[in-house]
Amino acid sequence: MFKNSSLRRVLWAGVFSLALGIVACQSDSTNDAAIEADRANVDAMSREHANDTTDPSPAADIAPRRPVVSEQLPYGEVDDELVYGHFAFPSDMLEPLPAVIVIHEWWGLNDNVRAMADRLAGEGYIVLAIDLYGGKIATTPQEARAQMMSVVENPVIATENVKNAYEFLIGTAGAPRVGSLGWCFGGGWSLNTAMILGDDLDAAVVYYGQVTDDEDRLSLITAPLIGFFGAEDKGITVDSVQKFESAMERLRKNYEVHMYPGADHAFANPTGNAYNADAAEDAWRRSLEFLDLHLSVGEVDVP
Repeated sequence: MFKNSSLRRVLWAGVFSLALGIVACQSDSTNDAAIEADRANVDAMSREHANDTTDPSPAADIAPRRPVVSEQLPYGEVDDELVYGHFAFPSDMLEPLPAVIVIHEWWGLNDNVRAMADRLAGEGYIVLAIDLYGGKIATTPQEARAQMMSVVENPVIATENVKNAYEFLIGTAGAPRVGSLGWCFGGGWSLNTAMILGDDLDAAVVYYGQVTDDEDRLSLITAPLIGFFGAEDKGITVDSVQKFESAMERLRKNYEVHMYPGADHAFANPTGNAYNADAAEDAWRRSLEFLDLHLSVGEVDVP
């Protein structure tokens, strides 16, 4: 049985004994066409977020449904450097719970993403909000563009990061099942995580992230997937989402897509100009139902 203090000791003891010999993805998994599509997506996101700031709205202050414990922890080593993430779990957790890898939007692992990770942990999950920007947090669209482009130009590093996160949750935190969830840049990487981890991932949640209709890449997905998109999104267009759906249908994947009329890109981001409360609340409810369906291993008592 875990208690909070003993859980911390187990986690910290495991941090520096992680298996670091993780195999990086093969170069053919990030071919020239995919990288060019990623670069175009950076341009699209720059347009969508051109007038945004990181100032939170009251919607960012929603407290977790149950108390959580959260702290910054190293979860692996990438490119000879420790990587740190925001680790959260319910304060009354006695045994390891299912886990979710949370992937930040284009600003980075900021306070808003940490708050969302805590909120998700309050629903009865171990949550690891990973950092694909190496500790850097953007405060302007120009800085965010530069950070996002750095990942696009070296996706092998981000792939290794995701694999480290999974190994940490399975090996050190003892999670029986693992899902992924991300917004914007992180939504695209939640989809990538489903491709990277294949059979090891149990569920993937994609909020207005970059999608693809490349069936060779999508064929790697075995996890159930749910996606949320805005019909007014000019960066992740309705046409691109429809092509993604058609490819997933041809491959007979387990997926569902929700397109919100009147919603723009980043409709669930409470710090953005496009926040849409109705769409955000509906997508959050559906996300929780989806994760509960595919990650639950028994009754979880959430008051």
